Amino acid sequence: MMKQSGFFDVEERLARLSGLGDQLEAFSRTVDFEVFRPDLEKALAYSDGSKGGRPPFDPVLMFKILVIQTLNNLSDERTEYLINDRLSFMRFLGLGLSDRVPDAKTIWLFRERLTQAGAIERLFERFDATLRSAGYLPMSGQILDATLVAAPKQRNTNAEKADLRAGRIPEDWQDKPSKLSHKDRHARWTLKFTKAKRQDDGTMPSSDLAIPFFGYKSHISIDRKFRFIRKWKTTDAAANDGARLREGLLDKTNTASGVWADTAYRSKANEDFMEKQGFVSKVHRKKPHLKPMPRHIQKSNAGKSVIRSRVEHVFADQKSQMGLFVRTVGITRATMRIGLANIVYNMRRFLFLERISANA
Repeated sequence: MMKQSGFFDVEERLARLSGLGDQLEAFSRTVDFEVFRPDLEKALAYSDGSKGGRPPFDPVLMFKILVIQTLNNLSDERTEYLINDRLSFMRFLGLGLSDRVPDAKTIWLFRERLTQAGAIERLFERFDATLRSAGYLPMSGQILDATLVAAPKQRNTNAEKADLRAGRIPEDWQDKPSKLSHKDRHARWTLKFTKAKRQDDGTMPSSDLAIPFFGYKSHISIDRKFRFIRKWKTTDAAANDGARLREGLLDKTNTASGVWADTAYRSKANEDFMEKQGFVSKVHRKKPHLKPMPRHIQKSNAGKSVIRSRVEHVFADQKSQMGLFVRTVGITRATMRIGLANIVYNMRRFLFLERISANA
């Protein structure tokens, strides 16, 4: 006969998880999730009780579910299953074995309400304020970059594509709400150039490979000292990187004025804009057309690359650790997804820096 498992067996298992290094437990210890409550409640516009009944699940608990989901790249269904299945998830959410767990539909609805309320920017700023009050001020200048984020590919006819590019809804979709809800009208195709690799016989191919890519683009600015994301923006994949620099990507609160970025951000408009705003451009210079790159520019670019490469780690972390891609349809939901990934990246970075300073 099997022995009935008791309360102490669960406690013992949790203690063992802690010993093995439960990342979510570190999140609970280091991040005060209560700071998000006012913004969450405002976004959800919860009634004061007069409209009948409190919400079935606490908004902070629901937000923590979105954090779990983002950390582990989970669908809503998989999230529901794993919260029921994993003790570490339950502990992070403060749920007991007998507590009710939100189902996939509830998770979807919660995220959707936050998305429609445009809450992600406020939530991001709220955590940024937490970082600043913990002493992590934006310092030593900033680094800008962008990365492509894949979305589910669409099978559209040429006529439909032409309509979408012109900002029109194709005629055939207008009276079919179910078809319309599954069609992404904002994501775009672009060409992703991969650096040509040396071939087996040792020769270099004459050109880089151009791979068609569908989805969105995540633009970020990180501070050079602590490498937190300070400013961000989501666009379709075909949007030009450089133009975003003038659309609120630069952080005026950084204590130093240097701005590092690759050649995509080098333009007369950007240089003038930075000078006017009091920033010092450290943007890579382009190679002159059909001429060799002058030695001093080559050297200067190499020096800038050492600093600029720090921003690559952010995207690597989001893509390899969190498996960042967009499962949803439309730019507002993609913004929510990428915004959550940016908050969670900053949380992970915060944990890492706090651990270093604790051990120092």
